Amino acid sequence: MASTDTSVDAPVKDGGDLAGLEAGLDALETVESGRTPLRETLLRKVLPPVTAVALVLVVWQLLVWAKVAPDYKLPSPAAVWGEVETAWLQGTLLDYIWTSVSRGLLGFLLALAIGTPLGLLVARVGFVRAALGPVLSGLQSLPSVAWVPPAVIWLGLNDSMMYAVILLGAVPSIANGLVAGIDQIPPLFLRAGRTLGATGLREARHIVLPAALPGYLAGLKQGWAFSWRSLMAAEIIASSPDLGVGLGQLLENGRNNASMSQVFLAIFLILLVGIAIDLLIFSPLERRVLRGRGLLVKG
Repeated sequence: MASTDTSVDAPVKDGGDLAGLEAGLDALETVESGRTPLRETLLRKVLPPVTAVALVLVVWQLLVWAKVAPDYKLPSPAAVWGEVETAWLQGTLLDYIWTSVSRGLLGFLLALAIGTPLGLLVARVGFVRAALGPVLSGLQSLPSVAWVPPAVIWLGLNDSMMYAVILLGAVPSIANGLVAGIDQIPPLFLRAGRTLGATGLREARHIVLPAALPGYLAGLKQGWAFSWRSLMAAEIIASSPDLGVGLGQLLENGRNNASMSQVFLAIFLILLVGIAIDLLIFSPLERRVLRGRGLLVKG
C-alpha cells in the first residue's frame, strides 16, 4: 500500500517541481523584461559620461590657469564656448554640423547598399573570396586620406568626390564585417535551413543575415567610423566655395586663421557627432541584437 502511494505521489511531485520551475522562469522573464527605472538609467548611463566630461573640463581649466602653454596654443573652455556662441548667433553652427552629417549619413547608406551584397558574395562564393578577399583587407588598412588626391583629380571639387572617398573607406569594412559574421555561423543552421527549403536568396535573407547579425553590426559600426573619418579628411584637404563649410573645413579654417579656439570647437563638434550617432543608432541596435540572443540580461 505504501509503495502504491509512493508511485502515485512521485508523478505529482515531479509535476509540481516542473510547474514550480516554469513559474520561476516566468518570474525571471517578467522581472528582466520590465522597464528600467528612470533614476537607475540616469545613474548608470547618464551620470558616468557627464562626470567624465566635467573632469576633463576641470583638468583643462587647471592647465590654463597653470600656464602650461600660451593662450594662443591652449585656449580656455570659456574661449571655446565663446566660439560656440558666436557661431550660434551668426546662424552657422547648425549649418556646419548638418553639412557634414548629411554627407556622412548619405555616404554611409550608399556604402551599406554596396558593401552588404559584396560581403555576401565574397563569403558565399569561393572564387570571389579568393580574388577579392585580400583586396578588401588591403583597402580596409589603407588610410582614407590617401584617396582624397586621386578623387579630386578624377571627379573635381564637388560632392561626388566626397562620396567617393567615403565609399572607398567604408565599403571594405562593411563587407569584411559581414564576411566575418557569416564565417561564424554554425554549419547546423545552414543545413537546417536547406532542409526546410531555404536556398539562394531565401537562405541569405532568413538564415545567413540573421545569424551573422552580430558580426555584421560590428562591421557597420566600423564602416560608419571609416565613413566619418574619410569625410573629415576630404573636407580638410578639399576646399571650395561650392562645397560649403563642414566640420572638416571649419577645422582647416581655424588652422589657417591661427585660431586654436576655432580648432577646438571643430574637434569637439566632430567628436560630438560621432558619439551621438553611436548612442542614438548603433548602441540601441546592438542592445536589441544581444537581447534577442539572450546575451544582454538588463539595461
